[in-house]
Amino acid sequence: MQFGVSPIAWSNDDMPELGGDTSLESCLTDVSVIGFTGVELGNKFPRSSPELLKVLEAFDLRLVGGWFSGHLLERSAQDEIKALQPHMELLRACGSEVFVHAECSNAVHGNRSVGLSGRPGLTDEEWAVFGSRLTEVADYVASEGFRFAYHHHTGTIVETAADLEQFFKVTGESVGLTLDTGHAYVGGINCAAIIRRHPGRIAHVHCKDVRETVYDDVVRRDDSFLDGVLAGMFTVPGDGAIDYAPIFSALADIGYDDWVIVEAEQDPAKADPRKYAELGLAQIRSCVEKAYTSRKVESTNV
Repeated sequence: MQFGVSPIAWSNDDMPELGGDTSLESCLTDVSVIGFTGVELGNKFPRSSPELLKVLEAFDLRLVGGWFSGHLLERSAQDEIKALQPHMELLRACGSEVFVHAECSNAVHGNRSVGLSGRPGLTDEEWAVFGSRLTEVADYVASEGFRFAYHHHTGTIVETAADLEQFFKVTGESVGLTLDTGHAYVGGINCAAIIRRHPGRIAHVHCKDVRETVYDDVVRRDDSFLDGVLAGMFTVPGDGAIDYAPIFSALADIGYDDWVIVEAEQDPAKADPRKYAELGLAQIRSCVEKAYTSRKVESTNV
Protein backbone atom coordinates (compact mmCIF):
# COMPACT_ATOMS: atom_id res chain seq x y z
CA MET A 1 0.00 0.00 0.00
CA GLN A 2 1.20 3.48 -0.86
CA PHE A 3 0.08 6.84 0.48
CA GLY A 4 -0.75 9.82 -1.69
CA VAL A 5 -2.46 13.15 -1.19
CA SER A 6 -4.83 15.43 -3.05
CA PRO A 7 -3.54 18.98 -3.61
CA ILE A 8 -7.05 20.34 -3.01
CA ALA A 9 -6.11 21.42 0.54
CA TRP A 10 -3.45 23.71 -0.93
CA SER A 11 -5.39 24.93 -3.99
CA ASN A 12 -9.09 24.16 -4.33
CA ASP A 13 -10.34 23.00 -7.75
CA ASP A 14 -13.98 24.00 -7.21
CA MET A 15 -13.14 27.36 -5.61
CA PRO A 16 -9.82 28.52 -7.12
CA GLU A 17 -9.76 31.53 -4.81
CA LEU A 18 -8.95 29.14 -1.95
CA GLY A 19 -5.19 28.81 -2.11
CA GLY A 20 -5.07 30.90 -5.25
CA ASP A 21 -1.76 32.42 -4.21
CA THR A 22 -0.19 29.07 -3.25
CA SER A 23 2.38 27.94 -5.80
CA LEU A 24 2.59 24.38 -7.08
CA GLU A 25 6.21 24.29 -5.89
CA SER A 26 5.14 25.17 -2.34
CA CYS A 27 2.45 22.49 -2.39
CA LEU A 28 4.72 19.74 -3.71
CA THR A 29 7.51 20.69 -1.32
CA ASP A 30 5.10 20.11 1.57
CA VAL A 31 3.83 16.87 0.03
CA SER A 32 7.33 15.48 -0.37
CA VAL A 33 8.61 16.57 3.05
CA ILE A 34 5.57 15.09 4.82
CA GLY A 35 6.38 11.69 3.32
CA PHE A 36 3.77 11.07 0.63
CA THR A 37 5.00 9.15 -2.40
CA GLY A 38 2.18 10.15 -4.75
CA VAL A 39 -0.10 13.06 -5.56
CA GLU A 40 -3.29 13.46 -7.56
CA LEU A 41 -3.78 16.10 -10.23
CA GLY A 42 -4.79 19.61 -9.25
CA ASN A 43 -5.68 22.81 -11.07
CA LYS A 44 -2.12 24.17 -10.98
CA PHE A 45 -0.49 21.10 -12.50
CA PRO A 46 0.86 21.30 -16.07
CA ARG A 47 -1.21 19.32 -18.57
CA SER A 48 1.75 18.63 -20.84
CA SER A 49 3.27 15.28 -19.91
CA PRO A 50 6.93 16.33 -20.37
CA GLU A 51 6.36 19.35 -18.11
CA LEU A 52 4.38 17.36 -15.56
CA LEU A 53 6.92 14.55 -15.42
CA LYS A 54 9.70 17.10 -14.87
CA VAL A 55 7.79 18.62 -11.95
CA LEU A 56 6.98 15.25 -10.38
CA GLU A 57 10.54 13.98 -10.75
CA ALA A 58 11.89 17.11 -9.07
CA PHE A 59 9.95 16.16 -5.94
CA ASP A 60 10.30 12.38 -6.31
CA LEU A 61 6.54 11.91 -6.57
CA ARG A 62 4.28 9.69 -8.64
CA LEU A 63 1.05 10.80 -10.29
CA VAL A 64 -1.93 8.94 -8.83
CA GLY A 65 -4.68 9.75 -11.26
CA GLY A 66 -6.94 12.75 -11.08
CA TRP A 67 -10.59 13.69 -11.37
CA PHE A 68 -12.27 13.50 -14.78
CA SER A 69 -15.70 15.16 -15.10
CA GLY A 70 -17.97 12.85 -17.08
CA HIS A 71 -21.16 13.80 -18.94
CA LEU A 72 -22.78 10.49 -19.73
CA LEU A 73 -26.26 11.80 -19.04
CA GLU A 74 -25.76 14.13 -22.01
CA ARG A 75 -23.61 12.16 -24.44
CA SER A 76 -22.97 8.64 -25.67
CA ALA A 77 -20.31 6.31 -24.34
CA GLN A 78 -18.34 6.73 -27.54
CA ASP A 79 -18.43 10.52 -27.25
CA GLU A 80 -17.29 10.20 -23.63
CA ILE A 81 -14.41 7.97 -24.71
CA LYS A 82 -13.34 10.59 -27.24
CA ALA A 83 -13.58 13.34 -24.61
CA LEU A 84 -11.42 11.50 -22.06
CA GLN A 85 -8.52 10.81 -24.43
CA PRO A 86 -6.30 13.80 -23.44
CA HIS A 87 -6.77 13.03 -19.74
CA MET A 88 -6.03 9.34 -20.22
CA GLU A 89 -2.95 10.01 -22.31
CA LEU A 90 -1.58 12.37 -19.65
CA LEU A 91 -2.11 9.68 -17.01
CA ARG A 92 -0.48 7.04 -19.21
CA ALA A 93 2.56 9.16 -19.95
CA CYS A 94 3.03 9.82 -16.23
CA GLY A 95 2.69 6.18 -15.19
CA SER A 96 -0.66 6.42 -13.44
CA GLU A 97 -2.75 3.24 -13.22
CA VAL A 98 -6.09 4.58 -11.96
CA PHE A 99 -8.73 6.56 -13.85
CA VAL A 100 -11.06 8.53 -11.55
CA HIS A 101 -14.40 9.43 -13.14
CA ALA A 102 -17.42 11.31 -11.79
CA GLU A 103 -20.70 12.17 -13.50
CA CYS A 104 -21.14 15.94 -13.53
CA SER A 105 -23.90 16.54 -16.09
CA ASN A 106 -26.41 17.67 -13.46
CA ALA A 107 -24.21 17.86 -10.37
CA VAL A 108 -24.74 20.74 -7.94
CA HIS A 109 -21.63 20.47 -5.77
CA GLY A 110 -20.07 23.44 -7.57
CA ASN A 111 -23.16 25.66 -7.34
CA ARG A 112 -23.38 27.86 -4.23
CA SER A 113 -27.00 28.75 -4.98
CA VAL A 114 -28.18 25.16 -4.39
CA GLY A 115 -28.37 23.64 -0.92
CA LEU A 116 -27.44 20.08 -0.03
CA SER A 117 -31.10 19.10 -0.31
CA GLY A 118 -31.09 20.04 -4.00
CA ARG A 119 -29.01 17.09 -5.10
CA PRO A 120 -29.96 15.48 -8.44
CA GLY A 121 -31.66 12.14 -8.92
CA LEU A 122 -32.43 9.69 -11.73
CA THR A 123 -35.46 7.72 -12.81
CA ASP A 124 -35.13 3.95 -13.23
CA GLU A 125 -34.91 4.43 -16.99
CA GLU A 126 -32.17 7.04 -16.61
CA TRP A 127 -30.24 4.77 -14.24
CA ALA A 128 -30.34 1.99 -16.82
CA VAL A 129 -29.01 4.25 -19.58
CA PHE A 130 -26.34 5.72 -17.33
CA GLY A 131 -25.22 2.30 -16.12
CA SER A 132 -24.95 0.92 -19.64
CA ARG A 133 -22.94 3.89 -20.87
CA LEU A 134 -20.68 3.94 -17.83
CA THR A 135 -19.95 0.23 -18.17
CA GLU A 136 -19.02 0.68 -21.81
CA VAL A 137 -16.63 3.48 -20.88
CA ALA A 138 -15.15 1.47 -18.01
CA ASP A 139 -14.66 -1.56 -20.27
CA TYR A 140 -12.71 0.63 -22.65
CA VAL A 141 -10.63 2.25 -19.91
CA ALA A 142 -9.81 -1.19 -18.49
CA SER A 143 -8.77 -2.41 -21.94
CA GLU A 144 -6.27 0.46 -21.99
CA GLY A 145 -4.65 -0.82 -18.79
CA PHE A 146 -6.26 1.41 -16.14
CA ARG A 147 -8.37 0.68 -13.07
CA PHE A 148 -11.62 2.54 -13.59
CA ALA A 149 -12.64 4.18 -10.29
CA TYR A 150 -15.98 6.00 -10.19
CA HIS A 151 -16.06 8.79 -7.60
CA HIS A 152 -19.31 9.00 -5.63
CA HIS A 153 -19.69 12.57 -4.39
CA THR A 154 -22.02 14.85 -2.45
CA GLY A 155 -24.25 16.81 -4.81
CA THR A 156 -24.09 14.26 -7.65
CA ILE A 157 -26.30 11.38 -8.75
CA VAL A 158 -24.35 8.91 -6.59
CA GLU A 159 -24.49 10.40 -3.10
CA THR A 160 -26.51 8.19 -0.73
CA ALA A 161 -26.36 4.53 0.26
CA ALA A 162 -29.44 3.86 -1.91
CA ASP A 163 -27.78 5.63 -4.86
CA LEU A 164 -24.68 3.52 -4.46
CA GLU A 165 -26.59 0.24 -4.36
CA GLN A 166 -28.45 1.25 -7.52
CA PHE A 167 -25.12 2.19 -9.06
CA PHE A 168 -23.74 -1.29 -8.40
CA LYS A 169 -26.92 -2.85 -9.74
CA VAL A 170 -26.84 -1.10 -13.13
CA THR A 171 -23.09 -1.25 -13.82
CA GLY A 172 -20.74 -4.08 -14.74
CA GLU A 173 -17.74 -5.40 -12.85
CA SER A 174 -15.34 -3.17 -14.80
CA VAL A 175 -16.85 -0.16 -13.03
CA GLY A 176 -14.73 0.17 -9.92
CA LEU A 177 -15.28 2.64 -7.11
CA THR A 178 -13.28 5.44 -5.60
CA LEU A 179 -14.40 4.88 -2.03
CA ASP A 180 -14.38 8.32 -0.41
CA THR A 181 -14.86 8.15 3.36
CA GLY A 182 -15.97 11.78 3.76
CA HIS A 183 -18.57 11.69 1.03
CA ALA A 184 -19.68 8.29 2.31
CA TYR A 185 -20.29 9.75 5.77
CA VAL A 186 -22.33 12.61 4.33
CA GLY A 187 -24.32 10.16 2.19
CA GLY A 188 -25.01 7.72 5.01
CA ILE A 189 -22.83 5.03 3.43
CA ASN A 190 -21.18 2.40 5.65
CA CYS A 191 -17.71 2.07 4.14
CA ALA A 192 -16.77 -1.19 5.85
CA ALA A 193 -20.03 -2.82 4.74
CA ILE A 194 -19.55 -1.66 1.14
CA ILE A 195 -15.98 -2.98 1.09
CA ARG A 196 -17.08 -6.41 2.27
CA ARG A 197 -20.19 -6.55 0.08
CA HIS A 198 -18.45 -5.39 -3.11
CA PRO A 199 -14.74 -6.26 -2.68
CA GLY A 200 -14.10 -6.48 -6.40
CA ARG A 201 -15.34 -2.95 -6.96
CA ILE A 202 -12.95 -1.16 -4.59
CA ALA A 203 -10.46 0.38 -7.04
CA HIS A 204 -9.22 3.46 -5.20
CA VAL A 205 -9.56 4.98 -1.71
CA HIS A 206 -9.87 8.61 -0.62
CA CYS A 207 -9.71 9.38 3.10
CA LYS A 208 -11.16 12.58 4.47
CA ASP A 209 -13.02 13.18 7.70
CA VAL A 210 -16.12 15.17 8.69
CA ARG A 211 -16.59 17.64 11.53
CA GLU A 212 -19.99 16.41 12.62
CA THR A 213 -21.23 19.53 14.41
CA VAL A 214 -20.25 21.74 11.47
CA TYR A 215 -21.88 19.36 9.01
CA ASP A 216 -25.07 19.24 11.10
CA ASP A 217 -25.27 23.03 11.00
CA VAL A 218 -24.77 23.01 7.22
CA VAL A 219 -27.64 20.52 6.84
CA ARG A 220 -29.88 22.52 9.19
CA ARG A 221 -29.33 25.67 7.15
CA ASP A 222 -29.47 23.74 3.87
CA ASP A 223 -26.25 25.39 2.80
CA SER A 224 -24.55 24.50 -0.46
CA PHE A 225 -21.71 22.01 -0.65
CA LEU A 226 -19.18 24.81 -1.19
CA ASP A 227 -20.55 26.79 1.74
CA GLY A 228 -20.07 23.63 3.78
CA VAL A 229 -16.46 23.47 2.65
CA LEU A 230 -15.94 27.10 3.65
CA ALA A 231 -17.54 26.42 7.04
CA GLY A 232 -15.06 23.59 7.61
CA MET A 233 -17.29 20.52 7.43
CA PHE A 234 -14.40 18.48 6.00
CA THR A 235 -11.06 17.76 7.61
CA VAL A 236 -8.38 15.07 7.51
CA PRO A 237 -8.56 11.63 9.15
CA GLY A 238 -8.04 11.87 12.88
CA ASP A 239 -9.73 15.26 13.21
CA GLY A 240 -13.38 14.32 12.70
CA ALA A 241 -16.18 11.88 13.45
CA ILE A 242 -15.15 8.90 11.30
CA ASP A 243 -13.82 5.72 12.91
CA TYR A 244 -11.23 4.43 10.47
CA ALA A 245 -10.42 1.18 12.29
CA PRO A 246 -13.33 -0.85 10.80
CA ILE A 247 -12.71 0.64 7.36
CA PHE A 248 -9.09 -0.47 7.24
CA SER A 249 -9.95 -3.78 8.85
CA ALA A 250 -12.31 -4.40 5.93
CA LEU A 251 -9.68 -3.27 3.42
CA ALA A 252 -7.18 -5.65 5.00
CA ASP A 253 -9.71 -8.48 4.82
CA ILE A 254 -10.11 -8.07 1.06
CA GLY A 255 -6.36 -7.64 0.54
CA TYR A 256 -6.52 -4.06 -0.76
CA ASP A 257 -2.96 -2.93 -1.48
CA ASP A 258 -3.28 0.03 -3.82
CA TRP A 259 -3.19 3.78 -3.18
CA VAL A 260 -4.80 5.48 -0.21
CA ILE A 261 -5.22 9.22 -0.72
CA VAL A 262 -5.44 11.71 2.15
CA GLU A 263 -7.52 14.77 1.35
CA ALA A 264 -9.69 17.47 2.85
CA GLU A 265 -11.34 20.43 1.16
CA GLN A 266 -10.54 23.24 3.59
CA ASP A 267 -9.69 26.91 3.38
CA PRO A 268 -5.88 26.93 3.57
CA ALA A 269 -6.01 30.37 5.21
CA LYS A 270 -7.79 28.74 8.17
CA ALA A 271 -6.37 25.20 8.07
CA ASP A 272 -2.66 24.95 7.28
CA PRO A 273 -2.45 22.26 4.56
CA ARG A 274 0.92 20.90 5.69
CA LYS A 275 -0.12 20.56 9.32
CA TYR A 276 -3.38 18.82 8.47
CA ALA A 277 -1.84 16.55 5.85
CA GLU A 278 0.75 15.42 8.41
CA LEU A 279 -2.04 14.63 10.87
CA GLY A 280 -4.03 12.74 8.24
CA LEU A 281 -1.09 10.66 7.08
CA ALA A 282 -0.11 9.75 10.64
CA GLN A 283 -3.67 8.64 11.40
CA ILE A 284 -3.98 6.52 8.26
CA ARG A 285 -0.57 4.91 8.70
CA SER A 286 -1.50 3.97 12.26
CA CYS A 287 -4.79 2.41 11.13
CA VAL A 288 -3.11 0.52 8.31
CA GLU A 289 -0.38 -0.83 10.58
CA LYS A 290 -2.91 -2.10 13.12
CA ALA A 291 -5.33 -3.58 10.59
CA TYR A 292 -2.83 -5.25 8.31
CA THR A 293 -0.58 -6.50 11.09
CA SER A 294 -3.63 -8.06 12.77
CA ARG A 295 -4.63 -9.65 9.48
CA LYS A 296 -1.16 -11.15 9.00
CA VAL A 297 -1.18 -12.58 12.51
CA GLU A 298 -4.60 -14.15 11.93
CA SER A 299 -3.45 -15.65 8.64
CA THR A 300 -0.34 -17.10 10.27
CA ASN A 301 -2.40 -18.71 13.02
CA VAL A 302 -4.82 -20.41 10.64
